[in-house]
Amino acid sequence: MRVKKENFIKDAYLHIYNHAIEDLNLFNEKQDYIKCLIKIKSKIKIYPATVFAYCLMPNHYHFLIRQDSDKPIYRIFNDVFAGYVQYYNRKYNRKGHLFQHPLQHIAVNNDKYLIHLCLYIHYNPVKAGIVKNPENWIFSNYLEWIGKRNGTLFSDELQKNYDITSELYEEMMEEYNDEET
Repeated sequence: MRVKKENFIKDAYLHIYNHAIEDLNLFNEKQDYIKCLIKIKSKIKIYPATVFAYCLMPNHYHFLIRQDSDKPIYRIFNDVFAGYVQYYNRKYNRKGHLFQHPLQHIAVNNDKYLIHLCLYIHYNPVKAGIVKNPENWIFSNYLEWIGKRNGTLFSDELQKNYDITSELYEEMMEEYNDEET
C-alpha cells in the first residue's frame, strides 16, 4: 500500500480510510471486526498514535488519528491489513486483493474540521442504513465519546480541548443527523 509519506510526520492529524473491492465486505462476522481492532491496538504500541474517532463498516473503515512519534502510522494500517487480507482470504476461501485503493488518507489541518470529521465518521452506520442511531453500532468509538463505554481506542483530548461534554456531543450528533436527512 503506497502512501504519500510526507504527510506522516509527528503530531500530524490524519483521516485514514479505505474501501473493499467490488461488492465485498471487509468484515462479515463480529469476529472479523474484533480481530482487526485487536491488531490495530497492538500496532499502536509500536507506532505511537492517538485515535480520536474510528468506525469499521462492513465494506470500509475510517480513522481520525494523530501520529505521536516520528514512526509513520501508515505502517499500522499496512501491517494490520496485510495480515488481515491473508486471514480473510484463508477464512473465506478466496484469493487476491481486498481493497479498492492503496491506503487512503487526508491530512487534517483545520481545528474546526476535526470535530466535524468525528461526527462524519460516527454517523457512517446511520447513513448506510445499518442502524438508526450511532449508539447502536459497536464497531466505532462513538460510545466512548458519549461516555457509555471505556474502550482503549479512544482519546478524550479533543473533547477536553473544545469543551465538548458527552451530552453536547450527543446533541451535536442529533444536529448532524438532522442536516443529513
